[in-house]
Amino acid sequence: MSIDPARLLADLHALRGYGRDGNGVHRPTYSPQDVAAREWFAARARATGLDVTIDGIGNLLARDPNPGPHLLIGSHLETQPHGGWLDGALGCVAGLEVARALGARTGAGGIDVAAWADEEGHFGAFNGSRSAIGDLTEAEIDAASNRDGVTLRAALAAAGYAGRPRLRLDPARYKGYLELHIEQGPELDTAGQALGVVTAIVGLRGYRIRFEGQQNHAGTTPMRLRRDAGAALVRLACAIARDFPDAAAARTVWTIGRIELEPGAASIIPGAATMMFQMRDTDEAVLDRLESLLMRLAEQEGRGSCRVAVTRLRATAPATMDRGLCAALEAACERAAPGNWQAMPSGAGHDAQQLARVMKSAMLFVPSINGISHDTAEDTREEDLVRGVATLADAAAAILRQA
Repeated sequence: MSIDPARLLADLHALRGYGRDGNGVHRPTYSPQDVAAREWFAARARATGLDVTIDGIGNLLARDPNPGPHLLIGSHLETQPHGGWLDGALGCVAGLEVARALGARTGAGGIDVAAWADEEGHFGAFNGSRSAIGDLTEAEIDAASNRDGVTLRAALAAAGYAGRPRLRLDPARYKGYLELHIEQGPELDTAGQALGVVTAIVGLRGYRIRFEGQQNHAGTTPMRLRRDAGAALVRLACAIARDFPDAAAARTVWTIGRIELEPGAASIIPGAATMMFQMRDTDEAVLDRLESLLMRLAEQEGRGSCRVAVTRLRATAPATMDRGLCAALEAACERAAPGNWQAMPSGAGHDAQQLARVMKSAMLFVPSINGISHDTAEDTREEDLVRGVATLADAAAAILRQA
């Protein structure tokens, strides 16, 4: 298999220009920069000979028009706020480059390329890939909005996608789904490994935890009479830090990503306090155990002077990658970097875990320098980018040749 490294890197850098933010990119879902990036990508795919559709949720699907077996390769084009230039973008451009490379080989089969909408969750959880597999309802679209209060319906209208039908994938068309991604963590870079074959993708559960007490004067209210919602929230955070390690698995992670005190003034006892809490693991049983522990700790703190409410906002199930597709990726890794690759789980969520619900799916990782992602400092060495795409192309060709 032969890809064109110069073309690949030129496309990645061209895509970086849509919303460039220093060394990174700010390209939120359905923003003008995101819409322009989709149009640019659609033009590049059409120039490759693919038939392109952008649907009513913003999914872009570029289909190979030739008969024969097909593979689906994809990722996403939008970014985290002030995020990195490779998260998602690499997987889309890689799919396009593999389609070009395989298109020159008569009889090798075809590659469809997807750019899923809103993997980053500005308006929900995997809305694009969930829509494509038939798991996103109109009611969910009606109810969705971003953190600025913009509704999903309004964002789709502004982007020009309102009123278009939403595409539905036909799993029977595909031998499977592949996704190339930067690791977004330090494991490959620290170990000096060139490639990683993903065995499983974590499930994620996200919560809003809100305490309500009594707002009052910070100087005149005796400590014994206070109903301090901020103090209650901090006590729960300390209890989580104390008890979660004993209930977690080896790779479980959890994060308090946001805390808000109301009204948030130095001389006022907070009358309300909210935290956004998230946890991830590849084992659903571990997530169930930790959720029970979280509820128990919150209930204990809620027996004090403040009321507490725990609301689950988001839940995605863990996904195991297909053993056959992983074997093809492993063989390609061994050809590309003998003895210098590893199998590993993904600590981040990806569209592949949604596609895995309806078809065989697998993922390939390339290293992230210093393990940094979701930041403008996110980067990967060019030789690792090229090696990753070439390895993906090698595996895709082998999969398409299989009976």
